[in-house]
Amino acid sequence: MTLFHATTTTRGEAAAQALSEALDALEPAPSATGVHDRDDGSGIWEVGAYFDGRPDAARLALLAAAQGAPDFALAPVGSRDWLAQVRAGLTPVEAGRFVVYGSHDRARIPSNRVGLEIEAALAFGTGHHESTRGCLLALDGLARAGWGFRNVADIGCGTGVLAMAAARVWPCRATASDMDALAVETARANIAANRLGGRILCATATGFAAPVVRARGPYDLLLANILAGPLRRLAPEMARNAAPGAVLVLSGILTRQAAGVEAVYRGWGFARRRRHALGSWSTLVLTAPA
Repeated sequence: MTLFHATTTTRGEAAAQALSEALDALEPAPSATGVHDRDDGSGIWEVGAYFDGRPDAARLALLAAAQGAPDFALAPVGSRDWLAQVRAGLTPVEAGRFVVYGSHDRARIPSNRVGLEIEAALAFGTGHHESTRGCLLALDGLARAGWGFRNVADIGCGTGVLAMAAARVWPCRATASDMDALAVETARANIAANRLGGRILCATATGFAAPVVRARGPYDLLLANILAGPLRRLAPEMARNAAPGAVLVLSGILTRQAAGVEAVYRGWGFARRRRHALGSWSTLVLTAPA
């Protein structure tokens, strides 16, 4: 069966989320949906969905019109064997002590490295992107510097790779949340595959919106690999949910945006400990007031 990808745009997060929820209610439902802030100051959000087989274009047009969005652009992605092709192209990624790999490379991972097994899926965070690798390098640096953490939050967790990395290095409990239900499902599967199910709780939430995410705080390590715009908006919640002296690792930030993100967090009392730059992306390591 051919996989189809449908995409459109809306103005504002609320409209994007409403359209995504309407897509999820379709029969047959898409196999995955997602929303994405362009983060260019335009206020435009992209809404996408994957369908097993060609969806009803007329129904999609009605959903888009209800939110004042343009018609969906519809394109075939190819056979469902695309996952096998993606797996074949995903080579292990090294970041300090960590190695992120797919199950097909399990036998190739050295025993003296911290292996994180991630399956190819429609969720962000396989370690190949500079922002994910930057976060892993930041965690490696914190461990080398002797930091210890007991309560970790991974906000916008994607595949759950950062929560798993923290749980492998420190004797902590972790909370992994994402606004995308597919990402949460993917994270749970990866966490189970890495035998960390008893230490990492997953929740579907935008930021700290889920009561369970707030209840498990305050956190002494907060991880957020999302985008500069959402990170700026999250600063007040980060401050409310950070323990005294907590460490924040923030990424998904273009290097040209890093100073602006840092300035927002400085206004909430956070101080920069370090900035990692890989390619055109930066990762900020900040500390909360003691």
